Amino acid sequence: MSDVPDELRSVLKQVSRSFYLTLAVLPSSLREPVALAYLLARAADTIADTRIIPRADRLRHLDLFREELDLLAASRLLEIPQALTGPQPTAAERNLLLRLPECFRLFRGLPEEDRLRIRGLLLALTQGMQEDLRAFPGENQEHLASLEARADLDRYTYYAAGCVGEFWTDMAMAHRPALRGWDAPAMRARGKRFGQGLQMTNVLRDLPRDLRIGRCYLPRQDLLALGLTPTDLLDPAAIERLRPLLRELLHLSLTHYAEGWAYIRALPWTEIRMRLACAWPLFIGLRTLDLVQQARDLLDPRVTVKISRSTVYAVMARSVALAWSDGGLDRYYRVLRDRIHVAPIRRYFHTL
Repeated sequence: MSDVPDELRSVLKQVSRSFYLTLAVLPSSLREPVALAYLLARAADTIADTRIIPRADRLRHLDLFREELDLLAASRLLEIPQALTGPQPTAAERNLLLRLPECFRLFRGLPEEDRLRIRGLLLALTQGMQEDLRAFPGENQEHLASLEARADLDRYTYYAAGCVGEFWTDMAMAHRPALRGWDAPAMRARGKRFGQGLQMTNVLRDLPRDLRIGRCYLPRQDLLALGLTPTDLLDPAAIERLRPLLRELLHLSLTHYAEGWAYIRALPWTEIRMRLACAWPLFIGLRTLDLVQQARDLLDPRVTVKISRSTVYAVMARSVALAWSDGGLDRYYRVLRDRIHVAPIRRYFHTL
């Protein structure tokens, strides 16, 4: 990670977990701007998720964050760490917020083209965060709210991760000469779907945790078609009644992943680092979907659906060995995909 400034490398490692490995394998020309974009996005996410200040103040601080993206020098930025770092329970997140002025200083020092790309990404991500704060007004299961329709779920996954796929595509085409001939609209669309697939995986994996902080990302209309309400999902025994919707959403996730795989296949074999940086989250996501499919107690908050660290390393090692081979990578993708047994997508529900 020699391309990332020394002052941010340690905090990046503290807050990025597995994504730190993805950053490390990226081509050097992409590491600094992508790492900086990640840190700024993570800081915004910390602002949105903290419970140490009221929801209205979180929305206001996100507005300050968004305003800062257009300023040539720091304005009211220090209000954010001053308000949030004192009682912040997570040391890594507290450290990141304290370094936020440095992150913005480095952001302003980037070439204009990269700065504008990161600005666009952060405006989209923070818009999604603000929409979430307004859509889910509570902080616990007593104030549980849900998205209304499938279109709202699609919008949520776009603002949470689909926009990241678009940004990733723009950055790749700008910094990797071998990719400048890509069909930009087609690859941005694939990148968007790739990101949405990864976020759908998070939605399904994190169901019980999200429910208990007042958030149901499964659309109310789809639950109603099964005779369920969001509150019903607080009972782990509701899992069997929920399975038709889970099967449909698993299949939807796989269709997103298929676009992600087409994205990876469009990377020439000479772009080994880019292939690995994209393949690792896709393969790890497929392994996670397999666990979601198998989980009989998916709604039980005491159960964590997460692949082991050893499995993560095994997936990474396998993909490194296959990265030079289109056929080898494709076979590995199909093996992981075919572990997830869902029927072809169809409506399990009557029209409301």
